[in-house]
Amino acid sequence: MKKSSPEKSIIGRREMVDFPELELFEIEAKIDTGAYTSAIHCNNIKEVNLPDGTRAIHFELLDENHPAYNHKAFQFSEFSLRSVKSSFGDVQERYIIRTKILIHGQEVETEFSLSDRSDLKYPVLLGRTLLRKRFIVDVSKKNLSLKAKNKSKKKK
Repeated sequence: MKKSSPEKSIIGRREMVDFPELELFEIEAKIDTGAYTSAIHCNNIKEVNLPDGTRAIHFELLDENHPAYNHKAFQFSEFSLRSVKSSFGDVQERYIIRTKILIHGQEVETEFSLSDRSDLKYPVLLGRTLLRKRFIVDVSKKNLSLKAKNKSKKKK
């Protein structure tokens, strides 16, 4: 007998997502089934030594011109450095962190590469690692997560 897998949610080519641990809400994300790792735009990325001698990654999310920019700097002591191939085919060394994302009513902890996406339209890119076994992408749709969230708010 075949084990049934959980029902997958349908999402569109773009979705509004929340990052509760980073205090960022309704951030527009591009869904990219060609990308392996998800990415989030940040700047001022640097490794720092904490007072106890632990290494940490220090960064700011988004840009000052983004409406959700909150002027907060973040530090993660759990991070890695990995080679990531960009959409242009260039291999870059990027810092990777794990954080929670809320999309279509599901809270998922996943990896994000810290990347300068200032020249790109969307500050967040969601890749296959996050999407796998959870979501089906309908490229003819967008913002299904936000529409479902607003619909559930109206019911309450």
